[in-house]
Amino acid sequence: MNGIEDPKWSYWGGNAVVGEDGKYHLYVCRWPENAEKGHFDYHNSVVIHAVADHPLGPYEYQDTIGHGHNPTLYKTDKGYVIYCVGKFYYSKNLNGPWKHNAFDFHKRERWCVQRRVNFTFAPREDGSYTAISRRGRAWVSPDGFKDWYLVSAESVYPKVEGIFEDPLMWKDHVQYHLIANDWKGRIAYYMRSKDGIHWVTEPGEAYAPGIDRYEDGTAPDWYKYERIRVLQDDYGRAMQAHFAVIDSDKHSDLPNDRHSSKHIIIPLTVERLIEVLNKQAIAADTKEIRVRIKAEDGFDPHRDINFDSLRFGSSQEVNFGRGNRLLSTQKAGRDLILVFDGQGNGITAENFAGKLLGKTSQGKLLIGWARLPGVSFSEPMLSSLSPKFEYTDEGLEAYVEVQNFGQTASRESSVTVLVDDELLASGSVRPLEPFEKSMVRLICSQRLPRGSKQSVTVRLGSEGVPGETFTKSVVLPGDKSK
Repeated sequence: MNGIEDPKWSYWGGNAVVGEDGKYHLYVCRWPENAEKGHFDYHNSVVIHAVADHPLGPYEYQDTIGHGHNPTLYKTDKGYVIYCVGKFYYSKNLNGPWKHNAFDFHKRERWCVQRRVNFTFAPREDGSYTAISRRGRAWVSPDGFKDWYLVSAESVYPKVEGIFEDPLMWKDHVQYHLIANDWKGRIAYYMRSKDGIHWVTEPGEAYAPGIDRYEDGTAPDWYKYERIRVLQDDYGRAMQAHFAVIDSDKHSDLPNDRHSSKHIIIPLTVERLIEVLNKQAIAADTKEIRVRIKAEDGFDPHRDINFDSLRFGSSQEVNFGRGNRLLSTQKAGRDLILVFDGQGNGITAENFAGKLLGKTSQGKLLIGWARLPGVSFSEPMLSSLSPKFEYTDEGLEAYVEVQNFGQTASRESSVTVLVDDELLASGSVRPLEPFEKSMVRLICSQRLPRGSKQSVTVRLGSEGVPGETFTKSVVLPGDKSK
């Protein structure tokens, strides 16, 4: 479905939400099709607001918000935010008025691209937010509004060849999802996470050219699909994919020609609502796995499932036709309990969600995810800066700032400082509330030459919680006499 199009305008990079008025609100950028620079006049694009009565559109122009490119809208406790390249707009209402501001990005001694653009955002369960930048770095914010803190030391993107940009992250009632687009290869990859910071990559491609068809069977020949965004339901499930598409390479899109870009919408298969009923953690010796699949409008689990096709277990097993086979079913009102043989579930300590895969009785895809019992989805996340060294009469001391960027309070944790992989100092970090920080004083076991440059590693650890390792080159204080 062409969500919004006009021969006078080139459209790019929008996403839609349903408002309290029951209407669907689309925020997308555009620039004149006859602009002198063709597609590359996107630098002068403006963000517009369009509205539709149906999620598939057509969306009708309502008003202009202001200059900006690649808008991304999300909701915080302080109101709605439309993030664009270099700034953001905010409003209490989807219809405005909109004010503009700029984020404060705190890179925390980590490497990041100077132009911090094309972010994607998702809420956390405690009201804070996480974000992934264009280059795949993870950031967090206490409220998703102004201050953002870099917490990852490297890209979260798949370790495959590609030039990635324009990530999309969203959160549903089970987990976080991330799609990373390789703009040069014109393919995208799909990843999952329980916290929006640490990710696992699913096999295969998320999308590539040729993925859509019109209802009459026509197959459009789009050269590129970019800037994917999703329309979510009340559970956070993705119902639609919104794409910016173009029918040629961008350099070939010239003013007043037959090429242009537009905003399209592709309906998605919505995941079914499922819940693992086992009370104990799933392990290799679990005999049975009980899964409730819930009835919804338009879906009756008693009638609409091909039961012979069902598999449940880890995605590593289910994705390849393996996993648990269905033993029996039990009625639970309108819902249905699926009882699976536990053998071959493939679930290990690394898994946080189980996957259901199969077909409907009409032969269509049936899919669902469920949180696994015994897995914590809200954990502390300690992160440090590099040590600041000081020479005293007693010896060399190191001061390490540690901050908790998780959603729950941390326990007492360990901190270790190494120089060239040799132990220099160690100690403990007191319990920290979310976003609380502490300066830890450590006595070093050896002196290092004044003014020397050292490769210093800080390791943080707490039982049962993944630790962080941060390495940075540090120049020690110089000679007092100079």
